[in-house]
Amino acid sequence: MFRELRRQDRKMDNNEIIEVLKKCQYGVLSTVGIDGYAYGVPLGYVYLNNSIYFHCATVGHKLDNIRNNDKVSFCIVGEVDPVPEKFTTKYKSVILFGKASEVNDDEKYSALMAILEKYAGQYMDKGKEYIKNAGEKVKVIKISIDYIEGKTNR
Repeated sequence: MFRELRRQDRKMDNNEIIEVLKKCQYGVLSTVGIDGYAYGVPLGYVYLNNSIYFHCATVGHKLDNIRNNDKVSFCIVGEVDPVPEKFTTKYKSVILFGKASEVNDDEKYSALMAILEKYAGQYMDKGKEYIKNAGEKVKVIKISIDYIEGKTNR
């Protein structure tokens, strides 16, 4: 169902993949709209319990697309260094495929806390209050991973 990485010599092992998922700040979520067009949007995320979580508003293009088709891909690129004299780039990248769904209650709170710690860890007390006040104004989406691979040229 999923294609094998063509360049097996550049394949990352699971530990390297998890390191990239934890370390990188942003990824690109790709969905398909009801009109059949692909839609890619960069967003902040957190890797938690073998899943990707992100938060968003309660309405919007990506939510409409996920409601239409919950199959998504998510791509992260990190440690990018051009090597112009060799006409190449040093990099680490991860792409995953999975199903996206909204989470609520304890899982939503845990994901929001993990996002808070990742992006604003020095403001945990203020962030907890912000999360409490956001309440129903924010959704948390979980990508349950079906397939994942990483590639490196390091």
